[in-house]
Amino acid sequence: MLKDLGQVGMWLSRLGLGIADLGEEAVERFLSDQRAAGRRRLPGPRGMRPLLAYLRGAGLVPPPKGEVSPLDDVLDEFRDWMTGERGLSPTTVLRYANTARRLLTEQAMPGGVFSPAGLSGADLNAFLLRECARVSAGSAKGKVAELRSLMRFLHLRGLIPMKLGASVPPVGGWRLAAIPPTMSAADAQRLLDCGPRTGGVGLSDYAILTLLARLGLRSVEVSRLRLEDVDWRSGEIAIRSKGRREDRLPLPVDVGEALVAYLSEGRPQVGTRRLFVTDRAPRGPIRADLVGDVVERACKRARLPTVGRTGSGTLWPGRCCDRAPG
Repeated sequence: MLKDLGQVGMWLSRLGLGIADLGEEAVERFLSDQRAAGRRRLPGPRGMRPLLAYLRGAGLVPPPKGEVSPLDDVLDEFRDWMTGERGLSPTTVLRYANTARRLLTEQAMPGGVFSPAGLSGADLNAFLLRECARVSAGSAKGKVAELRSLMRFLHLRGLIPMKLGASVPPVGGWRLAAIPPTMSAADAQRLLDCGPRTGGVGLSDYAILTLLARLGLRSVEVSRLRLEDVDWRSGEIAIRSKGRREDRLPLPVDVGEALVAYLSEGRPQVGTRRLFVTDRAPRGPIRADLVGDVVERACKRARLPTVGRTGSGTLWPGRCCDRAPG
């Protein structure tokens, strides 16, 4: 499927089209062009539906002309509400919207008619049980938050008469029930010492690892750092967290030195104001998952168990200002 979707992307580029131009007619044209070019193994129009459904769920492709359903209208409003009122990130908005689409399609479409007013607590519990059967306890807690957010929105818009968010049961997952293994202070220092501190990648990796080690930042917080977030005069650094929250933390000397080395010798000259950028073209701000890649490479160099990637453990034993490592 990924290969087929890659072919769609290259086809759009050759024709000078954007992602918003993709639709049923464009898919038919793409398949026709591929057949004319001699490709034999092609998906049919039905095989391309998951792509269109995903892109429409992400708000990147408009719904079919003349077929905008009431469900699509509600989902569009839900996305705008999460972005404008809640200040959620695009990836979080996409996850919440996907859960909302599944719930409303399964539970609020009797006879194919969109009717959210008939939703009940039993409907939410049945949906949650099905969803939680295939995910971990942590992901199940996320489903609860997604459902409660949707119910709050539907009630505010007057689409459901009662506040059904309270009827979504919490997921059992007790704090410290399973304490993840942590890295000792000696191993954490070994992780910092084993990496190169020259070149763009080496200086960037060391600065990222130092931020994680000394300030206990989350991966997404590292990726969101901007040049103006570092207040050199007062010795502080601003951290942007969830829900547009901003914290200010003291800037330790070793963190400041690592950042100075990266900014003066390793950071490519690009237009973005993000602190960390990719070393290879196309250059731009790093993603949060790249921070995990940096940690994984460092663990391999130091011949230590990988931590911080798949729940196998936290990066560092210490914390700063009661912040959990990410």
